[in-house]
Amino acid sequence: MDNLGEKRAAAAAKMASRLPVPPSRKRALSDENVEQMARVKEQGKRSKTTSPDDTMTTVHVAASIATSKPRSAVAAFPKPPVIGRQTLAVIRPKNRNVGVNSAANSAKSRLNVSVPSQPSTTAADKKKRAAWDLKGQVNDMKDKVTTFKSKVQTLSGENARLLTTREQLQRQTEALTSENSKLNQERQTLASKLHTEQHKTATSEKEIARLTELSQKLEVELTAQKNLSEDLQGANHSLTLQLKDKEVKLLCVQGENTVLQNTARDQSQEIAALKSTIEQRDTQIHTLETERRRLHNMVQELKGNIRVFCRVRPTLSTERTLPASHIGYPANDEKAIILSKIEESHVGREKKEAVKYDFNFDCVFPPSCTQAAIFEEISLLVQSALDGYPVCIFAYGQTGSGKTYTMEGPDDLSMNTMGMIPRAIQQIFQSAEELKTKGWQYKFTASFLEIYNETLRDLLVSRPDKKLEYDIRKVSTSNNSVYVTNLRYVEVSSEEEVNELLLMAKANRSVAKTALNDRSSRSHSVFQLKIEGENLTRDIRTSSVLSLIDLAGSERLDRSLSTGDRLKETQSINTSLSTLGMVITSLCNKDSHIPYRNSKLTYLLQNSLGGNAKVLMFVNISPLEENLAESLNSLRFASKVNECVIGTARANRK
Repeated sequence: MDNLGEKRAAAAAKMASRLPVPPSRKRALSDENVEQMARVKEQGKRSKTTSPDDTMTTVHVAASIATSKPRSAVAAFPKPPVIGRQTLAVIRPKNRNVGVNSAANSAKSRLNVSVPSQPSTTAADKKKRAAWDLKGQVNDMKDKVTTFKSKVQTLSGENARLLTTREQLQRQTEALTSENSKLNQERQTLASKLHTEQHKTATSEKEIARLTELSQKLEVELTAQKNLSEDLQGANHSLTLQLKDKEVKLLCVQGENTVLQNTARDQSQEIAALKSTIEQRDTQIHTLETERRRLHNMVQELKGNIRVFCRVRPTLSTERTLPASHIGYPANDEKAIILSKIEESHVGREKKEAVKYDFNFDCVFPPSCTQAAIFEEISLLVQSALDGYPVCIFAYGQTGSGKTYTMEGPDDLSMNTMGMIPRAIQQIFQSAEELKTKGWQYKFTASFLEIYNETLRDLLVSRPDKKLEYDIRKVSTSNNSVYVTNLRYVEVSSEEEVNELLLMAKANRSVAKTALNDRSSRSHSVFQLKIEGENLTRDIRTSSVLSLIDLAGSERLDRSLSTGDRLKETQSINTSLSTLGMVITSLCNKDSHIPYRNSKLTYLLQNSLGGNAKVLMFVNISPLEENLAESLNSLRFASKVNECVIGTARANRK
């Protein structure tokens, strides 16, 4: 249908453009006709998207434009004979009425009105207009348009009337709807009232039934109450008699209460007096404790702030069991030791003479002395650490002389073989527990490091980070306290925790085999326990450091046969030990400059070696005669240390 309308519009426009136009007619064309022709062409381009009815309208308009011309131009041509509708045969297909009828049917369906059938064609109407009579054809089309316009106007009026009627009906419907809503509301109100009345009636019936049942129960209870009242009267009589007896007893109790109140008053006075006495006793205890500490410190000072103990280790099972004849212990002097050396005569004779070397120290322990007996001599010095004094205990001697055994004990520890470090820790925690009853509270912080080839290593870290650097630095510029950067400081609260740290450090310490010792310590191990005490009752605070040190063994290169890394270790050990001797000598001489910084060991221990500290040195020697030269060197160094006086120690109290 769309293609048919398009073809008709194109054919009409094509025929109109092909008709011959005389020159006079061309001049008569107005600008309005040109514009209308342009609009027709534009509509022809859009005809693909239009409906069939729009296509018919386009055809009619195109024919109207093509035939509209001024009357003067039409009059210039002779009027052709009227040949009826056959005139359009040249531009219409054989089924030419299809488009018109389709347009009429479409219009009829849209307007929903009936279209009157066309009147029967008369003989005059059957005459078709000639093909050149376009004006006549256009007039016929105008007549049809006029007819359709009148029908449209009639339908518009009918539509307006129907709209008016619909509005009236809508108003009536709204009024009826409103009335219906009001009636529904009234109906609901009446239904609610009816439901309420029914509910009240049912409630009243239930209430009557409940009251009836309650009345029956009350009658039963009343009967029971009467019986109970009779029983209560009998009981009341009995209780009245009992009350009289209780009143008599109450009078007796009140008398006793008065006596007890007087007794309580007397006891309160006694308690107050006892409290006052307890406070006086506490003051006396504190005074006595202060005096004990003063006397204890005085005793330690009398013994010397730098004390030297000499210990001769026993002979091992793997060594020769011959008695050590070159070492003597005077029977009347427990502080002396004598070493003798047999030398050949200078004249070449066979006669030999013995050269004796006498040494005196604060205490000398022969090989038979036990670990417990040795610790008993230093226990008072360990106690000074709890009193607020810095304490330093270190073991010195050649490699294989028993320093590590003295300080730590063997690998398989027992109560009898424990070294000085675990025994000192045991005493510290036991004493701290006893001092709690006197108002003291302590905080302990432990650290354990070694100095290997003048390099610090943390022994409490199983896998140390090689990127970390351990430096000795001062805590502040106002005091000489030092700390080690990145070192692990562990807060401990029991002896067991410290023992676990000692086992870890022992496993991480550097040892190696040399010609003099199969398991020689190749570094200085330094265990430090920081002790911070506080007595809130007396507002006293103490702070000290207990340093327990196992020095690396000194050895001669010609005897140790060290090479490579062992040679470097030996040189570093001997250098640091020499620096330690120089520091102690400078302290004895009271020099203005103490070379602490010449060694990491002395720099770390500068607060434990100075005038405010208590120092104890173990000099360990071997019982073997083949080590006599090394033993003499160790004892000579110890004698120099024993002669030093570094001043009076002072407790760090606030």
